[in-house]
Amino acid sequence: MKGACNFSRELLKKTVPSMSFNGGDITAWQKRSREKLIELLGINKIEKCNPALQIEYTQKIDSETEIRFSFQSEEGYRVPCHLLLPDGVKNPPVMICLQGHSKGMHVSLDRTVYPGEEKASLVGGDRDFAMRALREGFAAIACEQRNFGECGGTANGPACYEESMNALLMGRTTIGERVWDIMRLIDVLESDFSDKTDINCICIMGNSGGGTATAYTAALDSRLVLAMPSCAVCSYKASIGAMNHCSCNYVPHIMEYFDMGDLICMAAPTAYIQVNGDADPIFPIDGAKEVFIQGKKAYDALGISDKIVHVIGKGDHRFFADDSWPFVHKFTGR
Repeated sequence: MKGACNFSRELLKKTVPSMSFNGGDITAWQKRSREKLIELLGINKIEKCNPALQIEYTQKIDSETEIRFSFQSEEGYRVPCHLLLPDGVKNPPVMICLQGHSKGMHVSLDRTVYPGEEKASLVGGDRDFAMRALREGFAAIACEQRNFGECGGTANGPACYEESMNALLMGRTTIGERVWDIMRLIDVLESDFSDKTDINCICIMGNSGGGTATAYTAALDSRLVLAMPSCAVCSYKASIGAMNHCSCNYVPHIMEYFDMGDLICMAAPTAYIQVNGDADPIFPIDGAKEVFIQGKKAYDALGISDKIVHVIGKGDHRFFADDSWPFVHKFTGR
């Protein structure tokens, strides 16, 4: 007799998403699918509010200007961010940088907060996303995600379980809440930082949990010019359905309708750089290749096959900056 875990995995393998893109009118499919995804994520249960932007400080550091700010994404919840502006670049393109399951957005800024913590640049894995974006001539935004760092994390890392379970009790999801925060950040960029950045060239990137938020946001927000999710895009059957993952990865009922390749399909025509490690144990490369093939169908249907690429790095669960950034410049022309 099979154990409950093995039995559920076998059931998952037999599940065929009912709304996967299989050709036809891509625009009509995207409209229906985005509406369904919003419902599955529980985003339709979150209400817009006055962002009540607060600039906490502005300071000059080396060759950049840093603006620390926060805004209200829903009534009573504030999102802290750091905007880094490179010197000598007028209205630079923007890269929203999302850390994975780490101790907070300071990792992306290559800073330390907790005793004994090492800088990302010393640990390796190219996790100092904001600093690399800055060196590449982009304005970089480090945005704290829910349950990480200043938004509920601890010295031991993120604290997702209780908050994710509470969200499910209310018909919401942690992924949906994170996507909502990012979409409201884009609103703030458009309304309050258009004099400092090129709001017509907003990009987004992240690794692991940050890559997951990147993939879902790109599926729903057409204002993004480019999305670069890393070590997160993989079939559900091969990744979060095959082993233990953080509770924040799960969206009830999603496999009934979509796999992650369909999120890529929803993102088109946004330029798309899917990044995976060939030895990533928790987002296996075969499952990653499978969803890339599915996602590329939408780009092929739109005649823009040259706007999507699969970067496969030699390594495990990490970002591959040198392999990936040349495509950012190619796709944005910046």
